[in-house]
Amino acid sequence: MTVTEAQAPPVEEPPVHKASVRKRLVPYWLLLPGILWLVVFFALPLIYQASTSVQQGSLEAGFKVTWHFQTYWDAFTEYWPQFVRSLLYAGTATILCLLLGYPLAYLIAFKAGRWRNLILVLVIAPFFTSFLIRTLAWKTILADGGPVVDVLNTLHVLDVTSWLGWTEGDRLLATPLAVVCGLTYNFLPFMILPLYTSLERIDGRLHEAAGDLYATPATTFRKVTFPLSMPGVVSGTLLTFIPAAGDYVNAELLGSTDTKMVGSVIQSQFLRVLDYPTAAALSFILMAIVLIMVTVYMRKSGTEDLV
Repeated sequence: MTVTEAQAPPVEEPPVHKASVRKRLVPYWLLLPGILWLVVFFALPLIYQASTSVQQGSLEAGFKVTWHFQTYWDAFTEYWPQFVRSLLYAGTATILCLLLGYPLAYLIAFKAGRWRNLILVLVIAPFFTSFLIRTLAWKTILADGGPVVDVLNTLHVLDVTSWLGWTEGDRLLATPLAVVCGLTYNFLPFMILPLYTSLERIDGRLHEAAGDLYATPATTFRKVTFPLSMPGVVSGTLLTFIPAAGDYVNAELLGSTDTKMVGSVIQSQFLRVLDYPTAAALSFILMAIVLIMVTVYMRKSGTEDLV
């Protein structure tokens, strides 16, 4: 051994456990921006609204936290018809979106061929314009004396819907049916896209195997296609029902005073009446109702896999 080798300090290798700790911390550092975003723009406003819901006072004198939970009961007892109406309209629109969206999603996934991308662009094309503009367009489409009303009157469809209480006479605008039509149109893409994604994942060989076992097309759909597309069905119905239940634009522009949804009441309490505690309480009541319904629906749907 030479003198140089004897005097050279030993080379220290970095501890293996430090490198492994840093490696384990990488996912948490990557998640940190998203967590901060949720805290700043979701958790903190939610906490602020929760404190607002138990306040008392006025805009002139100021609001103070007095833990006045009676606001919740007063808000629910006064506006429970709007809650029922919101859930009814949202549920009806969700069912219509499913009935309209599933065949189209099936067509895009299995039959569209080279036209698939074009049809997908057409599905999301409404997103290229404002939600407000799209709803105002429906106000023109459903106007009295328009072609839609004339055709429905000729087919006596409005007679049936009027008997059911969804329209009034030969009018379509400012009725529950008009609000449901607006909700269905505006939220239909939220149903189609998850359904398409779920259907597109299905292996085509499963359909061939079902045919080899002499299954009819109806049996193949009932036993193979629809069960495998349930994640898309669940995702689509949730993405449609949840925002539709809290919507107020369609009720304001396409409905009347008799078709007000709870979203309209919340908007009015915040911006017109300036009763912030009642508005916040209504928001939390709606959130609790929707959360309970979603939890029950998720358990009954039999799938935990969402698209």
